[in-house]
Amino acid sequence: MPVPAVLTNKAPATNPSTADLHLATSGSDWDWAVFALMLLSDLALIGWTYTRPRGARLFDYLGIIILTTVTIDYFTMASNLGHTPIQVQFLRDRAPGTTRAIWYTRYIDWFITTPLLLIMLLMSTGINIASMLPIIFMDLVMVVCALIGALTHSAYKWGYFAFSLAALVYVWACVWAQGPSAAGFLGSDVKVHFLRCAGYLMFLWFLYPICWALSEGANVISPTSEMIFYGILDLLTKPVFILFLLLSLKDIEFDRFGFQSLKASETGTIDGPNYSGRPAEPGMTHANRAPAATTAGAGAEARGGTVAGGAGNATGAGAVPVAVAETAPRV
Repeated sequence: MPVPAVLTNKAPATNPSTADLHLATSGSDWDWAVFALMLLSDLALIGWTYTRPRGARLFDYLGIIILTTVTIDYFTMASNLGHTPIQVQFLRDRAPGTTRAIWYTRYIDWFITTPLLLIMLLMSTGINIASMLPIIFMDLVMVVCALIGALTHSAYKWGYFAFSLAALVYVWACVWAQGPSAAGFLGSDVKVHFLRCAGYLMFLWFLYPICWALSEGANVISPTSEMIFYGILDLLTKPVFILFLLLSLKDIEFDRFGFQSLKASETGTIDGPNYSGRPAEPGMTHANRAPAATTAGAGAEARGGTVAGGAGNATGAGAVPVAVAETAPRV
């Protein structure tokens, strides 16, 4: 049965590639299917987010950013755009000077989404931001080196591949060295959540260098097979992982991760020492949130008089006006 003309994929013909080894129509069809799944996942997560309590949507918002980015990426690749021809190192019975399409748009996607995936994973352990910085940096090194290697036609590409792989090993080591202890501090249920999610994501991430070596690196598989390989990995590490992580966190109270400071604008109250439950007022800052102290007289402590403050009264000849120091307006 012939395919109706309206359903025919015209992207490869409309946007023809200048590379000798390029995406076939079947590969573009696959990318359109992945694009549709990414888009549906993104829309579903946006809808799901509005059913969540306000002030507890951090992980949902990160997931939306990731899925929106990868959706645009797959729209671009399905349209046969976002690539450039690079001479292959290993010809595989091809003529000298044969070029292969390298999709740089994929690396732009990874530069945005892989750090956010790490942030989602690590923030669900309550780990401090300072500990996350070198991990995020090495993740970016991993992506940039893989891109430079893919755009290099000589054997020097494998040097960048080695740098990228070393950065991935560093990320893997830091995640397993710091994540379990940080998650365990918050409780056994948080630790179990982390071990499951980290094991799932880190395993899949080690499959990406294999695909790179077979495609952009050694030119063993075709661009269409490359798209299928990367597409399966992206589906598993983006929408499936995000769903897995959000469901794992469903029964864990958001406040346990120590993000209360992100909720002041949502709840209308200011949390923290000496501020519990006090409504936020316009113009109020951390410098003037404490209740103001008053004194019964300028020489109260010298005369043994009464000192009235936010914490109570101190009377007697030897009274020390501690309340004044503790509750006086902060400047």
